[in-house]
Amino acid sequence: MIRLTLNEEEQLMLTHTMKATADRRLRERCQAILMAARGRRHVQIAEDLGVNVRTIQRWLNAYQAHGLKGLPIRWAPGAPPRIPEPCMAAVLAWIKEGPARCGLDRANWTYNELAAHLYRTHGVAVSPSTMQRSCAMRGVRPYRPTYQYLKGDPTEQELARQDLAALKKTRIVNSA
Repeated sequence: MIRLTLNEEEQLMLTHTMKATADRRLRERCQAILMAARGRRHVQIAEDLGVNVRTIQRWLNAYQAHGLKGLPIRWAPGAPPRIPEPCMAAVLAWIKEGPARCGLDRANWTYNELAAHLYRTHGVAVSPSTMQRSCAMRGVRPYRPTYQYLKGDPTEQELARQDLAALKKTRIVNSA
């Protein structure tokens, strides 16, 4: 069983981190360290936090070796994106310009057409679902050009405001 003794500064730092962080996992790890420093048994700490006893031992070992910097989770970098960033910048430009500017006779892009056009121009072969995920990560839908902000006619906007105000007044009168 690993025994911990924390000085007052370490206790304050762990308590502050536990209360201030939004990461639930880091909060549980800080709480486990504080419980172990108060003399609680590892089995009790594991039961309270709903983890394995070996997990508690790993957390305590990480804290002893690296201090507070050893507690956060270190994620693996993951796989590289299937569409390289320069190619994705080109795809976003195509979406904004529309398929007609790229020499195609279509009104809107589809993910299938974007993937085919990317292969023709850059030699990068991706599936339509990969293209959809890449566009969704950037908040773009090629068949709905919502990235363009078109101002309406001010007179039409004023008429619409008046119509809405009239509707709101009639609803209040009718519901009462």
